[in-house]
Amino acid sequence: MLEAPIQPRTYLFVPGTRPERFGKALASGADAVILDLEDAVAADDKAAARQMIANWFMGASPADRSRIVVRINDAESTWFADDLRALREAGASSVLLPKAESAQQIAETKAALRNASVLALIESARGVVQVDTVAAAGASRLVFGTLDFALDLDIDMTSDASGLAYAASRIALASRVAGLPTPVAGITPQFDDPVRLLADLAVARGQGFGAKLCIHPCQVEPIHAALRPSAEALDWARRVIAADAASPGAARLDGRMVDRPVVLQAQRTLGLARD
Repeated sequence: MLEAPIQPRTYLFVPGTRPERFGKALASGADAVILDLEDAVAADDKAAARQMIANWFMGASPADRSRIVVRINDAESTWFADDLRALREAGASSVLLPKAESAQQIAETKAALRNASVLALIESARGVVQVDTVAAAGASRLVFGTLDFALDLDIDMTSDASGLAYAASRIALASRVAGLPTPVAGITPQFDDPVRLLADLAVARGQGFGAKLCIHPCQVEPIHAALRPSAEALDWARRVIAADAASPGAARLDGRMVDRPVVLQAQRTLGLARD
């Protein structure tokens, strides 16, 4: 059986108008880098940013290109068609679609980009209500746009994020039912507050998320460190796999039966053991 591809744990945003930062972002240790054509780019700069990204793609190595996701403008915007055209010509293989709210938007994006990977950014009430349809329409991964969602529903996030819990659960369930990777949690805007960053990550992990958006390179390594299994967890996982290999279906370890869910959990733990 083929192993599932390793999914990014971190996605680092870089404004599309700052090509001098593209290489630095790739060298930051982030698993993936999002070149942004949407919120980080003023309306008058959209065309220039689009060209800067296209130019970068022309000279980039295949390895670097494979780690790039481009956040395009949403399907209702006046820039959507131009974004798709430019990225198709540049050969982009992955995009982040903001304000994803329908299967049609996913299908249109994939068709225009010759079936490139489309990450769907769920960031509105309509997007959450339609998330099952979006997930089943060919999205490669769901991403929770927490700030825009909170704005859409007028949720005060200064004290806690409890108002996001229902939407987060819907996104996680839709991902699981559609057979998608664990979804990506939204940004922590306080990039100089590692305590808040890890607290946000812990909440997201408890809701079924397995990755996180980043707005600064300093957020990358703390997230990776928090997601790595401990030495004790890795030792347990290795012993489970060994016990199951020695006595498939009838193994015991530490006084407990090693049944299929235990083996699968051990495999998942070992799969998280990376730098």
